Amino acid sequence: MATKKPENLSFEQALEELSTIVGEMEQGDLSLEQSLKQFERGIALANASTGKLQQAEQKVSILMGNDEKAALTSFNNDME
Repeated sequence: MATKKPENLSFEQALEELSTIVGEMEQGDLSLEQSLKQFERGIALANASTGKLQQAEQKVSILMGNDEKAALTSFNNDME
C-alpha cells in the first residue's frame, strides 16, 4: 500500500500515524536506517499538522471577526 503524502492526510490521520511512529521508535527495535526514515516521516507529519492547525486558527479568527484585515490563504497545501 502506498504511503500518502503528509499534506494529503487529515489532521487526525497524521496524528495517528505520528503516534504510531513514536511508539515504534520508543521500542528501540528499528535499525538506524529505519529510525532515520521514520524520523523524517514524523517531521513531515508534524509540519503538515502544524500547517493545518494554523489554517484552522486563521479561519476561526476571521469567522469570529478578531482579525478583519487578515487575508485568507488557500487551504490547498501545495507543500511538495
